[in-house]
Amino acid sequence: MILVVGSKGMLGQELMALYGDRARGVDIDEIDITDLTSVQRVLTTIKPSVVINAAAYTDVDGCQDNAELALQVNGEGVAHLAMISKEIGAKLVQVSTDYIFDGKKGTPYLEDDLASPLSVYGESKLAGEMNAWFNPNHLIVRTQWLYGHGGKNFVETMLRLAKDKKEISVVDDQIGSPTWTGDLALAIKALLDKGCEGVYHAANAGFVSWNGFAKEIFRLADLDVTVLAMTTEELGRPAPRPLYSTLDCGKLSRDTGFTPQPWQEALRRYLELREEK
Repeated sequence: MILVVGSKGMLGQELMALYGDRARGVDIDEIDITDLTSVQRVLTTIKPSVVINAAAYTDVDGCQDNAELALQVNGEGVAHLAMISKEIGAKLVQVSTDYIFDGKKGTPYLEDDLASPLSVYGESKLAGEMNAWFNPNHLIVRTQWLYGHGGKNFVETMLRLAKDKKEISVVDDQIGSPTWTGDLALAIKALLDKGCEGVYHAANAGFVSWNGFAKEIFRLADLDVTVLAMTTEELGRPAPRPLYSTLDCGKLSRDTGFTPQPWQEALRRYLELREEK
C-alpha cells in the first residue's frame, strides 16, 4: 500500500489517480504532519510500504512572513514522517524544490550541487530534505514550477487574468522548467518501480522564463493577450527567488529510463485535459 500524504493537492490528486487501488490518501482533515502523535496514529494504522509526502506550505511569500509555520510544516513535519515510516519499515518519498538553490550557478543544477536557499521557503524545504534522512530508506525528488488540476498555479492565474485583461506584465529574468504534476507523478512512480533511493531531479524538459511561459499559455489557449516584460526587482515580491534554477534531470533518465516530455507538450496536454473536465 502506498500512502499519499496531501492527497487533495495538485500532485496528490495525480498520484492517487495514477496508483488507483494501490494507494490510500490522507490530507489535513486526517493527518497533521506537524504533530508526531497524529503521524504515528495514521501510519501505524494504515501500515503502508511507501509514504509519499506531497503535503507542504508552498506559498513562497507567505513563508517569508510566517517562518515558524513554514519550518513546522516543511521541516519538522518531514522529520515526523521519516521517524515513523522508519519504525514501520516503509520508504519515505519527500518532494522538494529548486528553491533550495540560489540560482547563481548559470547551468542546470545537479543533485549534489551545493544548496544555498535565498528564502524562508527554500530554507524550510532544505530542512525537510535533511530530516528525510531520519529514515535511511528515503527518496528525495526535487521539482519546480509545478502546475496541475485542482490547485492554485501559474497557468490558472494567467487564464483567470486573461478574462479581464488584454495586457499583462510578467517577469522575464527568472528561468526554469514548468512542470505538470501529471508528469511528476509518472517520474515518482518510475523511481519507485526501479527501487531508487537518494536525491533525484524531476521536471519537464526544456526551460523558459515566466514571461515566455505566459506567452505559450495564451498561444495554446488561443487568447489574444499581450505579455509585457518586467524584472523580478520591479515586481518587488517579499521573498527572493533564484533567477536560474533549472534542474538537470539526467540522473532520472539514466536510472529509470523515464524522461519527462518537453514542457510545451506537457502544457498542451494539461490544457486539453482541462477542457475535458
